[in-house]
Amino acid sequence: MTISAKYRTLIVLALIIALAPLFFPSAYYFRVGSTLFVNAIAVMGIVILTGYAGQISLGHAGFAGIGGYTCALAPVYWNVPPALAIVLGMLFSGVLAWLVGRPILRLKGYYLGVASLGFGILIGMTLNNERHLTKGPDGISVPDLGLRSLLKDWGLNLSNGEFWYAATGVTLLTGAWLAQNIRHSPTGRALRAVHGSEVAASTVGVDIAAAKLRAFVVSALYASVSGSLLALQNRFITPDAASFMHSIEMVTMAVLGGVGSVAGAVVGAGILTLLPQILTIFAEYQAIILGLTMMTVMIFLPQGLIPSVLRIFRGRRK
Repeated sequence: MTISAKYRTLIVLALIIALAPLFFPSAYYFRVGSTLFVNAIAVMGIVILTGYAGQISLGHAGFAGIGGYTCALAPVYWNVPPALAIVLGMLFSGVLAWLVGRPILRLKGYYLGVASLGFGILIGMTLNNERHLTKGPDGISVPDLGLRSLLKDWGLNLSNGEFWYAATGVTLLTGAWLAQNIRHSPTGRALRAVHGSEVAASTVGVDIAAAKLRAFVVSALYASVSGSLLALQNRFITPDAASFMHSIEMVTMAVLGGVGSVAGAVVGAGILTLLPQILTIFAEYQAIILGLTMMTVMIFLPQGLIPSVLRIFRGRRK
């Protein structure tokens, strides 16, 4: 019995998450792994929006900031449990994405990119300037999630790094499963049709505006979850979570790994998360090496690492 590509990706990802800790030389790498998983969750949202639907967003970190700051503020002002604050952040991000997406998704190409960039900058400025709520550029502390102590009561005593590695790993697997299902669903086929040609898609009955708006909202939910998990893991968040550079990092990770691939989202996030750790001995040249790596991939593997490697492998098999 053959296993479909959808499930092969999920199985390989699950094996990597489960077996990687066997090779960790110290507990520090649990933290690195959980950061990688959080980044990959955000990048999967870009894969759905850009890789499936062909829409560009340069302000997606704004939704990550909304998710993170909701986890910081909702428990303090509304007495909401931090775990429920994650859902609340998703609700805020989804509603805002729906409101913002309706007008800006009428734009195309770089006009859409600039409009989404403006949205991201607006969120970042709000978080910086509303000091009475967000504490401004200095950032704000985030309450403890509380699940670790609950697991300890059940006999599962995990260190902080181990807990967040497991929590973000399970969330990443869930997000990958959802993204794969979306791709192979009627909605996913409609999104890919829009990506290929809006005119052709409309002639076969695809509601172009509704399809693009769905992709935008779903990708915002992914970004919100990643921002919430990062804030809860660090127990602290600053407006940098919603910065323009964070949005660019998301897009760069997606493009490096392969913007239309779920596996590419994980690989791209892994490259830009792990390379700075590996290059610490070359701290003075870190930015240069990272830049050269990205240029090399884009020149020789323009579709990203995973799609290009798979094409080469399939070509050799034929």
